[in-house]
Amino acid sequence: MIVIDNLLTLDEVQYFRDALASVPFQDGKNTAMGMAAGVKNNGQADAQHNQVQQLANALLAKLGNHPQVVSAALPQRIFPPCFNRYTQSQTYGDHVDAAIMRIPHSPEVLRSDMSMTVFLTEPETYDGGELVIQTGFGEQRVKCAAGSAVLYPSSSLHKVMPVTRGERIAAITWMQSMVADPHIRETLYQLDQSIQSLINSGNADRQELDELHHVYHNLIRHFAAV
Repeated sequence: MIVIDNLLTLDEVQYFRDALASVPFQDGKNTAMGMAAGVKNNGQADAQHNQVQQLANALLAKLGNHPQVVSAALPQRIFPPCFNRYTQSQTYGDHVDAAIMRIPHSPEVLRSDMSMTVFLTEPETYDGGELVIQTGFGEQRVKCAAGSAVLYPSSSLHKVMPVTRGERIAAITWMQSMVADPHIRETLYQLDQSIQSLINSGNADRQELDELHHVYHNLIRHFAAV
């Protein structure tokens, strides 16, 4: 589970919220698959609406160019982001995201390796609404600042706690990684973050960095399925 701070600027968050305030929302159950439909109680922005599609494309461009997202997920495909809204008493019970998803209006399918929630409302403006993820280290509760995101394995059992005050708005998406094995993917992420830390320190020897880059990219070359 990786928290990405300030994925969006405050101005970008405001732009998304203002745009979503004027688009139609539908019953979230309409897009739930299988057993998830029985525990999903939220609103979801109409994915066919032109403005919603523009917002999804804007967020897709942001994700595809964000260094930490690329490092953590090594995305091969990213599902067009969806925008959901939870008001008082709304919740999404325990569920696991579908393993295979069809890209809308396309014959392409995506294997969901990583799930992402991008928070679009400040945590102090609503009560409840925590994203609860079951991990190997126990239950993790996440309620990020607006503009920040959490990236976690799609295989995780997770839920959204009931909102008891205010309104929780977020974007969600799923990614198929070039590296399917989560343990290899995590190791590659740790290696890349270590390299970036050395670069930012300004104290690393150029030859040593070149050698680490050599190892990193050869590992990706070996494990990536493209």
